[in-house]
Amino acid sequence: MTLTAIGFDADDTLWHNERFFQLTQARFAELLSAHVEADHLAERLEAAERRNIARYGFGVKGFVLSMIETAIEVSEARVPASVIAELIAAGHEMLEHPIELLPHARETVEALRGRFRLVLITKGDLLDQERKLAQSGLGEAFDAVEIVSDKRPETYAAIFARHAEGAARAMMVGNSLRSDVVPMIRAGGWGVHVPHALTWALEHDTAPHDHPRFAELPDLGDLPALITRLSTSS
Repeated sequence: MTLTAIGFDADDTLWHNERFFQLTQARFAELLSAHVEADHLAERLEAAERRNIARYGFGVKGFVLSMIETAIEVSEARVPASVIAELIAAGHEMLEHPIELLPHARETVEALRGRFRLVLITKGDLLDQERKLAQSGLGEAFDAVEIVSDKRPETYAAIFARHAEGAARAMMVGNSLRSDVVPMIRAGGWGVHVPHALTWALEHDTAPHDHPRFAELPDLGDLPALITRLSTSS
């Protein structure tokens, strides 16, 4: 293996993100408790998010709009304006939450800096992702930053053709099998799964354990050693 570039996902790979969505969703259930049970509300919200990804993309804004849509639906348009206002305020709070890096994120990125071309590849709202990267203090460690609408095999093929020597000589590291791992492997590269305790349902997929370019690590701190083992074994 001649690895020249490493891509990193951002949310729930380098810093916490999903827990803010889950806290807001718990508050959403409280606000709508007079209209629907929490489990059914979660199902309706997930269905709305699936429908709306093509309209709004990924991120806080689409999440808030999906909550408002769901609130109107389950209440048969009787939801008070005060509840809608609280949902909007919750979205504002999510867009302002401070960044907390995950364990070993900084040390791992710094250890690989200069040895490989490092590319941050994240999806979601442009302004929010830029804010989080700036607050993380990791921005200068990356040779390139790509904020994309979705992550597909062709996305990775194009990114690593621009910033490196193609996907075949690159690795993508992230917590999402659906977005970070499976499409990167299909593009011809390495996919490294670093599971997070909280992962959005729409990011689940089957782990390709039998694929020679798949690896799974308990945390980011094991990534440099994995790269060394792969390089030595090749």
